[in-house]
Amino acid sequence: MSSDTLAQPAAVPDTPDKADVPRIVPQRRLGQWTAAVAVLVLLGLAVNSVLRNDAFQWDVVADYFTSDAVLRGLWLTLWLTAVVMVLGFALGTLLAAFRLSANPVLRAVSWGYVWLFRSIPILVQLLLWFNIGALYPQVLGVKTVDLLGPVTVAVIGLTLHEAAYAAEVVRGGILAVDRSQTEAAQALGLSRWRRWRRIVLPQAMRSIVPPAGNMLIGTLKGTSIVSVIAVQDLLYSVQLVYHRTYQVIPLLMVATVWYTVVTSVLSAGQYYVEKHYARGTERTR
Repeated sequence: MSSDTLAQPAAVPDTPDKADVPRIVPQRRLGQWTAAVAVLVLLGLAVNSVLRNDAFQWDVVADYFTSDAVLRGLWLTLWLTAVVMVLGFALGTLLAAFRLSANPVLRAVSWGYVWLFRSIPILVQLLLWFNIGALYPQVLGVKTVDLLGPVTVAVIGLTLHEAAYAAEVVRGGILAVDRSQTEAAQALGLSRWRRWRRIVLPQAMRSIVPPAGNMLIGTLKGTSIVSVIAVQDLLYSVQLVYHRTYQVIPLLMVATVWYTVVTSVLSAGQYYVEKHYARGTERTR
């Protein structure tokens, strides 16, 4: 081999010129941006209409927003929501355990309860409980009218209604846990209580919390229906005021704003609870 051949440099692959490299152009989404602008314009017009419409009487809204009557009604609404959710989920958990039991009688009772109370509208249930004295004038020697006041009727009616839905929420969450998890815990010799507390329940909560949060918010808004039986919740309190002052729209806006504020707080709490139970399952980018 000659020295000229050895001295010849190795071939270098041709590098394409920058002008030859195709340039990636992002897709123009003209339709999406047009729709977004249109939505923002309509939203701005709607907000401007609400704020500048004198019929809303925002000065009256500000005057009654923190009035004693409204705050008492708000407190009763919050108290009623908390009591109904606690009692409803306690009874619903028991019904879910019955539904998952191997005993056919318990399964039938649970299924029948859920079927019955999901079939009857909540307003009808409240009116039936409110007029229960027509069926049972006395209970244990006490007049039913004296035993069951409007608030007690509201608690009973809403709790029995919520328990039917809570039972399905809890049952769905338990069924979402892979059976192999409990089998592995059983193979390790864990007791039934420890299997439920350490294995089943934490995993089931990931499926229970979202619908339970929706139920909580729905119950908060649904308590307004107790105004038909003269329970002085938030809605009934503002109704008492506008029946006296004839300022219907601003008083309804007081209730609307309070429901919106409380619902927003509950939604934020639901987000953090979901994040807590989702630890270890979220994908990291």
